[in-house]
Amino acid sequence: MTDEKGEKYLDFAAGVGVANCGHNHPTVVAAVEKQLHSLVHGGHNVVYYPSYIELAEKLVRRVGADYKVYFSNSGAEANEGAVKLALSVTKRSGIITFNSSFHGRTLLTAAMTASNAQYRKNYEGVLPPVYHVDFPDIYNTNLSEKEEIARCLNQLQQVFHNVLAPTQTACIVIEPVQGEGGYLPAPKEFLTKLREICDRFGILLIFDEVQSGYGRTGELFAKDHYGIQPDILTSAKGIANGIPLSAVIGKSEYMDQWEPGAHGGTFGGNPLACAAGIAVLDIMNNDFLQHVSKIGTYFTARLRELQEKYPIISSVRGLGLMVAVELRDKSKEPATELVSQIRKEALERHLILLNCGVFHNVIRFIPPLIIEKSDVDKAITILDASLDASLRKVGEN
Repeated sequence: MTDEKGEKYLDFAAGVGVANCGHNHPTVVAAVEKQLHSLVHGGHNVVYYPSYIELAEKLVRRVGADYKVYFSNSGAEANEGAVKLALSVTKRSGIITFNSSFHGRTLLTAAMTASNAQYRKNYEGVLPPVYHVDFPDIYNTNLSEKEEIARCLNQLQQVFHNVLAPTQTACIVIEPVQGEGGYLPAPKEFLTKLREICDRFGILLIFDEVQSGYGRTGELFAKDHYGIQPDILTSAKGIANGIPLSAVIGKSEYMDQWEPGAHGGTFGGNPLACAAGIAVLDIMNNDFLQHVSKIGTYFTARLRELQEKYPIISSVRGLGLMVAVELRDKSKEPATELVSQIRKEALERHLILLNCGVFHNVIRFIPPLIIEKSDVDKAITILDASLDASLRKVGEN
């Protein structure tokens, strides 16, 4: 990216995981320009148009099972739609999500979010009731991975026993890799157990893949790392590389139960956005995803080299190019101030970074998925210098 002075920056934020194909990818730009001269808006509830149908067909084929899709505008809107579908189909009212999660800023999705009280502040009186249980954090526990999974599953059973009967639970909503919560991948055993619980009690399992989807983890969707098919899947961010678009992707047996008029919207599946979405799917072929996995492995290895140099990096984690480093001091307290300083130092050296985690002590790396090893090496060099400078400055304070 280039600022008003002509200074160039290495962008490892990508518009918060949106520009997965890079900024102004020529194939995406050409597709939008072509659509612009054909139809800008028709309204999918008024007329059908080719880009909407083509994108829907291509997307459900890539999901890999019998699904149907409804397009909307944003991740929060897709998550609202997914929960509305679950409530409608099950005729139940209970919703379960996870601590440290982020699902959006509308009233419903803010109620589902549990990563920052700021997202819920001033709305508590009108937020719908949602029940939260812990998401397994195998990086910050004294328990083994198996014990941590058992602890979180036990919390879920306590909710079922004490507060919300499973027969009154419409859905369990989870990010396969938590985004705002700290780039925490869910252990496979945990998701497998959730799938079994949902099947046992007729609960719909919803995967929020707004941030973890669209090639970010080296698969089109993070679910493909786990071999688990959710009942409903949500997608946004990278789906159209910057043109507002999101999707509720549900199993046909549930989507077919959605009555006409039960859900809708004016701009969802806009022709320009769908044209961009088609181009993005064409770009994200197997070679593209293999590149993401390869560069992600290389990047993770370079970050672990930094971890050896700087013990304050407590963990390196993630999948593909959805990776992060967490910083904690010798007493294992979150190094929040240090992370803030590192981001400032990195920006001065022309590297754009974002943080995450409930204590804001995690640096997440969300580069466009087209980066090469040379970009990784440049970022590591800047991060190294920024860590060194920040440790000196924070230490002085």
